[in-house]
Amino acid sequence: QVVLVESGGGLVQAGGSLRLSCEASGLAFRTLNMAWFRQAPGKEREFVAAVIYSGGSTYYSDSVKGRFTISRDNTKNIVYLQMNSLKPEDTAVYYCAANRWSQGVRRMSDSYDYWGQGTQVTVSS
Repeated sequence: QVVLVESGGGLVQAGGSLRLSCEASGLAFRTLNMAWFRQAPGKEREFVAAVIYSGGSTYYSDSVKGRFTISRDNTKNIVYLQMNSLKPEDTAVYYCAANRWSQGVRRMSDSYDYWGQGTQVTVSS
Protein backbone atom coordinates (compact mmCIF):
# COMPACT_ATOMS: atom_id res chain seq x y z
CA GLN A 1 0.00 0.00 0.00
CA VAL A 2 1.18 3.51 -0.83
CA VAL A 3 -0.03 6.69 0.84
CA LEU A 4 0.43 9.94 -1.05
CA VAL A 5 0.03 13.37 0.53
CA GLU A 6 0.10 16.52 -1.59
CA SER A 7 0.85 20.03 -0.40
CA GLY A 8 1.71 23.42 -1.82
CA GLY A 9 -1.49 24.45 -3.54
CA GLY A 10 -2.98 27.89 -3.16
CA LEU A 11 -4.11 31.09 -4.85
CA VAL A 12 -1.71 32.86 -7.21
CA GLN A 13 -2.01 35.56 -9.83
CA ALA A 14 -1.55 34.80 -13.51
CA GLY A 15 2.13 34.70 -14.37
CA GLY A 16 3.08 33.56 -10.90
CA SER A 17 4.59 30.32 -9.65
CA LEU A 18 3.79 27.54 -7.23
CA ARG A 19 5.57 24.36 -6.24
CA LEU A 20 3.53 21.30 -5.36
CA SER A 21 4.97 18.48 -3.29
CA CYS A 22 3.82 14.90 -2.88
CA GLU A 23 5.26 12.79 -0.10
CA ALA A 24 4.96 9.04 -0.41
CA SER A 25 5.03 6.33 2.22
CA GLY A 26 4.58 2.59 2.07
CA LEU A 27 6.25 0.80 -0.82
CA ALA A 28 9.80 1.69 -1.74
CA PHE A 29 9.54 5.07 -3.41
CA ARG A 30 12.34 4.34 -5.83
CA THR A 31 10.25 1.54 -7.38
CA LEU A 32 7.34 3.84 -8.21
CA ASN A 33 6.63 5.87 -11.33
CA MET A 34 5.08 9.16 -10.21
CA ALA A 35 2.66 11.46 -11.99
CA TRP A 36 0.59 14.57 -11.55
CA PHE A 37 -2.96 14.88 -12.86
CA ARG A 38 -5.44 17.70 -12.53
CA GLN A 39 -9.18 18.08 -12.64
CA ALA A 40 -11.04 21.32 -13.21
CA PRO A 41 -14.72 21.72 -12.33
CA GLY A 42 -16.91 19.98 -14.87
CA LYS A 43 -13.96 18.44 -16.69
CA GLU A 44 -12.32 15.04 -16.74
CA ARG A 45 -9.11 14.37 -14.90
CA GLU A 46 -6.17 15.04 -17.20
CA PHE A 47 -2.51 14.10 -17.28
CA VAL A 48 -0.05 16.86 -16.42
CA ALA A 49 3.39 15.33 -15.96
CA ALA A 50 5.18 12.14 -14.96
CA VAL A 51 8.62 10.94 -13.96
CA ILE A 52 9.96 7.43 -14.23
CA TYR A 53 10.96 5.59 -11.05
CA SER A 54 14.67 6.32 -11.55
CA GLY A 55 14.10 9.97 -12.34
CA GLY A 56 15.81 9.51 -15.66
CA SER A 57 12.89 10.46 -17.88
CA THR A 58 10.08 12.97 -17.61
CA TYR A 59 6.89 13.46 -19.59
CA TYR A 60 4.56 16.44 -19.97
CA SER A 61 1.26 17.32 -21.50
CA ASP A 62 1.44 19.83 -24.33
CA SER A 63 -0.48 22.37 -22.27
CA VAL A 64 2.20 22.60 -19.57
CA LYS A 65 5.39 21.77 -21.46
CA GLY A 66 7.97 24.51 -20.99
CA ARG A 67 6.16 25.95 -17.96
CA PHE A 68 6.01 23.04 -15.49
CA THR A 69 8.83 20.84 -14.26
CA ILE A 70 8.43 17.51 -12.48
CA SER A 71 11.24 16.18 -10.34
CA ARG A 72 11.74 13.65 -7.59
CA ASP A 73 14.02 13.14 -4.62
CA ASN A 74 14.34 9.44 -3.94
CA THR A 75 16.17 10.11 -0.68
CA LYS A 76 13.18 12.04 0.71
CA ASN A 77 10.34 10.09 -0.98
CA ILE A 78 9.01 13.30 -2.53
CA VAL A 79 7.96 14.28 -6.02
CA TYR A 80 7.65 17.93 -6.96
CA LEU A 81 5.79 19.90 -9.59
CA GLN A 82 7.26 23.34 -10.17
CA MET A 83 4.68 25.45 -11.96
CA ASN A 84 5.77 28.70 -13.58
CA SER A 85 3.98 31.21 -15.80
CA LEU A 86 0.66 30.06 -14.42
CA LYS A 87 -2.51 30.78 -16.37
CA PRO A 88 -6.14 30.92 -15.22
CA GLU A 89 -6.76 27.72 -17.20
CA ASP A 90 -4.33 25.92 -14.88
CA THR A 91 -6.90 26.26 -12.11
CA ALA A 92 -7.80 22.78 -10.90
CA VAL A 93 -7.38 20.25 -8.14
CA TYR A 94 -3.98 18.66 -8.64
CA TYR A 95 -3.51 15.01 -7.76
CA CYS A 96 -0.38 12.99 -7.22
CA ALA A 97 -0.46 9.41 -8.52
CA ALA A 98 1.82 6.40 -8.48
CA ASN A 99 2.21 3.00 -10.05
CA ARG A 100 4.85 0.30 -9.85
CA TRP A 101 7.88 0.64 -12.10
CA SER A 102 6.90 -2.40 -14.19
CA GLN A 103 3.59 -0.80 -15.18
CA GLY A 104 5.40 1.94 -17.03
CA VAL A 105 4.70 5.65 -17.28
CA ARG A 106 1.25 6.22 -18.76
CA ARG A 107 -0.91 9.26 -19.48
CA MET A 108 -4.15 7.50 -18.59
CA SER A 109 -5.41 7.93 -15.04
CA ASP A 110 -6.60 4.33 -14.80
CA SER A 111 -2.97 3.20 -15.16
CA TYR A 112 -2.22 4.44 -11.65
CA ASP A 113 -3.08 2.49 -8.55
CA TYR A 114 -2.38 5.04 -5.84
CA TRP A 115 -3.70 8.57 -5.49
CA GLY A 116 -3.38 11.48 -3.12
CA GLN A 117 -6.27 13.51 -1.81
CA GLY A 118 -5.58 16.45 -4.10
CA THR A 119 -4.55 20.06 -3.58
CA GLN A 120 -6.37 23.08 -4.99
CA VAL A 121 -4.54 25.46 -7.31
CA THR A 122 -6.36 28.65 -8.24
CA VAL A 123 -4.89 31.13 -10.72
CA SER A 124 -6.55 34.53 -10.84
CA SER A 125 -6.51 36.73 -13.93
